[in-house]
Amino acid sequence: MVLTILRIEVGNPAKPEAAVPIEFLIDSGAVYSVVPTTILENLGIKPIGEQEFRLANGDRIVRKKGIAFFRYGDHVGGADVIFGEKDDAVLLGAFTLEALGLVLDPLKRELRPLPMVL
Repeated sequence: MVLTILRIEVGNPAKPEAAVPIEFLIDSGAVYSVVPTTILENLGIKPIGEQEFRLANGDRIVRKKGIAFFRYGDHVGGADVIFGEKDDAVLLGAFTLEALGLVLDPLKRELRPLPMVL
């Protein structure tokens, strides 16, 4: 199995110039991106709600959810972000990829521009 890991900037939408680079595992099968809580708190991103998730073993967990700014090269966007807890993977999910106008090429394991239709 080949994993795609990329450095992508995350910031507070109110202060995008203060974004910090984070290494993400690109997971196009995940809906939301997951960022460690300490990083989101340091950026001043506050939770606006909670989301329930079901794990592969059937367990249910609840995590806080907020909104973050993301930048990868010239691609910028805002998307929901999950406040990761200890042992949670740092993931970049489908909502964030779409917000950036990108899609993961499953064969080459690279990000490509997403054809945009209005």
